[in-house]
Amino acid sequence: MAVETKAVSKTSPRDVLERAKAEGVEVVDVRFVDLPGTWQHFSLPLGELEVDSFKDGLGFDGSSIRGFQSIDESDMLLIPDPDSATIDPVLSHKTLFLICDVVDPITREPYSRDARFIAKKAEEHLR
Repeated sequence: MAVETKAVSKTSPRDVLERAKAEGVEVVDVRFVDLPGTWQHFSLPLGELEVDSFKDGLGFDGSSIRGFQSIDESDMLLIPDPDSATIDPVLSHKTLFLICDVVDPITREPYSRDARFIAKKAEEHLR
């Protein structure tokens, strides 16, 4: 049974970037949840996030995440969800938060140990 993991986005990547620039965002914090349920994240300057990043993804080392990949298969991608975009004006550097889906960089399939993917499968099963 195939599981549809792509929600219909209400916010375009271009809208996210335009809003972030207009509000003076300096930093982008990309987030995902590991298998045990702990938030993982890394930050990058806003200038490094492009419209194509929402399609092509952002690379990271999956072997550094508990329960993810072995060192010889560690390349992974994070696909930011534009609908999750939130700007935190309280931090010393105004920050854009994006929650991401984890995908295999070769097959582009959702990663089976991505907690977000698991939740989507569970939700689909309950329908």
